[in-house]
Amino acid sequence: MESLLISTLVVAIAEIGDKTQLLAIILATRFKKPVPIILGILVATLANHALAALAGSMVSGFFDGVWFKWAIAISFIAMAAWALIPDKADDDMPGGGGRYGVFLTTTIAFFLVEMGDKTQVATVALGARFHEVLWVAAGTTLGMMVANVPAVYLGEAVTRIVPLKYVRIGAALIFLGLGLWAGIEAFKG
Repeated sequence: MESLLISTLVVAIAEIGDKTQLLAIILATRFKKPVPIILGILVATLANHALAALAGSMVSGFFDGVWFKWAIAISFIAMAAWALIPDKADDDMPGGGGRYGVFLTTTIAFFLVEMGDKTQVATVALGARFHEVLWVAAGTTLGMMVANVPAVYLGEAVTRIVPLKYVRIGAALIFLGLGLWAGIEAFKG
């Protein structure tokens, strides 16, 4: 249960102001069809984060030494620094539903944009830390939905309501805390 709760919290906070949340806002304001957008986000995130959590869990099994625990700790601390850097909407984000429709456009766009994103990297690190692929993937997916569903329904208003600077600082502190926690565990073992 710890892995589910921590994964949800970490990703929900890290996702605010992230490029995938900006994508959710762009898609919502462009298509004005929240249900297929939300379902597309859900499907893309489940697939992406299940693979990321599995990769993290598998990699940690191969590298089960003290130095790997230190690498996990350092990766969380690096994520803390990365969380402080604001994301901007890319100019090459999809412009229309085209022949694939809103759901498929959202699913493909989210899956691709999430590749190498800080929430995906965090999911890999959480998978490595907890070794509970299903709970980590469920938690990180829930965190993505907690952050993105309001963005879809409220669109651009979300970016005016939430002070993104403070959310990024909060996300950085959570990642730093996880990094220090992992560092203490590495120091013990």
